[in-house]
Amino acid sequence: MPIKIPDDLPARRILEAEGVTVMREVDAVRQDIRPLRIGLLNLMPNKISTETQLARLIGATPLQVELTLVRITNHVARNTSADHMASFYRPWADVRGERFDGFIITGAPVERLPFEAVAYWNEIRDILDWTQSHVHHCLTICWAAQAALHHFHGIPKYELPKKAFGVFEHQNLVPTSPYLRGFSDDFAIPVSRWTEVRRQDIPSNSGLVVVAESEETGLCLLEDPPRRSLHMFNHLEYDTTTLADEYLRDVSDDSRAPLPRNYFPGDDPSRRPPNSWRSHAHLLFGNWINELYQTTPFNLSSIGLSAEAKRR
Repeated sequence: MPIKIPDDLPARRILEAEGVTVMREVDAVRQDIRPLRIGLLNLMPNKISTETQLARLIGATPLQVELTLVRITNHVARNTSADHMASFYRPWADVRGERFDGFIITGAPVERLPFEAVAYWNEIRDILDWTQSHVHHCLTICWAAQAALHHFHGIPKYELPKKAFGVFEHQNLVPTSPYLRGFSDDFAIPVSRWTEVRRQDIPSNSGLVVVAESEETGLCLLEDPPRRSLHMFNHLEYDTTTLADEYLRDVSDDSRAPLPRNYFPGDDPSRRPPNSWRSHAHLLFGNWINELYQTTPFNLSSIGLSAEAKRR
């Protein structure tokens, strides 16, 4: 089944050209089926690229998915046009009364700031709390994963002496995890971050499970079953050339900026890099959506009711 996104969203033309089945809104309403409802809180600067990357992976599954694009309520995006934001994004204040089968929160270009210094930190905390009562399962990426672990478990982040940047081998630590179904023992993932979360800071009673990590770049994927969340510190969603684009941006600011490791053939930035992570990106998102489908209530209104009852 296809993904349902707005008819005029720029991602639609890209995905259709790639052969991804995208459903028109007028056709979706004719089908007697409840699609999985997934929200995407997009905090990345280049919102069109990020929404396309994630819609590509979500739309590759055999289930019908309705994607809702969400933004921070009072934050003005500086790198995406106001028309695009007004046409396709809903402020979180407008969706906070709704319920979602899945909710994705992306990384953000604020990771070197203390959490409390981020302008929208209070709203992020409210959104994370809201996922516990209005979302069946949450997937956080990069800075959002660090923010969730700090908010729920008090886990700190640490600034690295240099940027972790490149494509690194990771180890599958829990082959029986439903999220790593079909994964090989070792797999490559793009990494691009200035900070890290450390294994020794994970509270022993937190219920957190380290699912994947790298000898070079540390923790990668954590499952938080009590909070129905999955936390990914790296970027399986990246396109083939995303790290190259980041490198060119870095070089424009500092001619000594290092190359991304294990990425360009022969460390030659004029050569197109191979994509060694695409299959695992599809596997992770396909497995995540399959778990949503297998475990979410049929009635959206039932999502979160058990969690609310426990707090009373």
